[in-house]
Amino acid sequence: MARGKQTELVHGGTKRSQWGEVSEAIFLTQGFVYDSAEAAEARFKKTGPDEFIYARYGNPTVAMFEERMALLEGAEDGFACASGMAAVNGALCSMLKAGDHVVSARALFGSCLYILEEVLTRYGVEVTFVDGEDMGAWEAAIRPDTKAVFFESMSNPTLRLVDISAVARLAHAQGALVVVDNVFSTPVYSKALEQGADLVVYSTTKHVDGQGRCLGGIILGAREHIRGVVEPYMKHTGGSMSPFNAWVMLKGLETLGLRVRAQTEGAVRIAEALQGHPKLAQMIYPGYPGHPDHALAQAQLGAGGTMISLDLKGGKEAAFRFLDALEVVIISNNLGDAKSIVTHPGTTTHSRLTPEQREQLGISEGLVRLSVGIEDPADLIADLMGALEAV
Repeated sequence: MARGKQTELVHGGTKRSQWGEVSEAIFLTQGFVYDSAEAAEARFKKTGPDEFIYARYGNPTVAMFEERMALLEGAEDGFACASGMAAVNGALCSMLKAGDHVVSARALFGSCLYILEEVLTRYGVEVTFVDGEDMGAWEAAIRPDTKAVFFESMSNPTLRLVDISAVARLAHAQGALVVVDNVFSTPVYSKALEQGADLVVYSTTKHVDGQGRCLGGIILGAREHIRGVVEPYMKHTGGSMSPFNAWVMLKGLETLGLRVRAQTEGAVRIAEALQGHPKLAQMIYPGYPGHPDHALAQAQLGAGGTMISLDLKGGKEAAFRFLDALEVVIISNNLGDAKSIVTHPGTTTHSRLTPEQREQLGISEGLVRLSVGIEDPADLIADLMGALEAV
């Protein structure tokens, strides 16, 4: 019987030991014991269901997390990684070789850009960057030898959306795989695989944990690709998730839907309150009707998400005054947390970019990124309004 997302978030993939524990067990072990030398030989030749060799290859707690995330995303399988960047690196590097061609959206998180600009090109992969919203640019850039396309479904921090279905049609026509970094869209709202993505990548550090405790990531897609391409690369290069972190992520999944919906409701109220404020050059929220991708956000996600960006008049000086005046919202570079978090991308998450690159991406000196938490929206609005008055 098909079960709803919230039910899968609580129960999906659960396997209990002989002790019948309510909370999933943490198998905090790096290795596993074999009954005999012959059993060890047999397992190394072929690992059966619910059989494990070494924690870098797999672990019962990690396997539960992978299965639950796959059920949530509608994927056949998933491979849990040590961090979101381990997932991005693994998704791309596991499938690419010297001479391959990749097309990527230009608007990327700084570390993702490093992998595409520095790592892949170092090993002979050609990378072409395009504006993610420009379908003509995608069509012109994707070639018969293009192996993969990569983009953030909602860009960090400018919150522009890429039309997954449209890009997927162009990519698949040339035989390329579609890899989507889906962090800002969240697995609660995502339908990326239905819309044409071949691989979906998450930093589970963000909304999945959602409480600032652990690093994690996951790559989701078809079982043949996950186990035949991704797993060999990840297990031999050491990018696997630890059992303890997997257990924390399992606990986070139980409340993910509740948290993300509350965060989204708060974001809508904040966007409505701040729109048109005289201290702001721009309020950016995909759930607000004035956003250029509002219709796409509704069609692709059904919601505007948990993130808002604010472009303050007065540049960096005004942005810093605003951040320093906040009392409830904290300054940090994480996002998706139960606590509301604000950062200045130009001097933190995107500081490795040149001023020209930031300008091209729309990351102004006055831009701040707000990750809306689950606090009372009225308190957040009052805090933000008070900080704006201090500018």
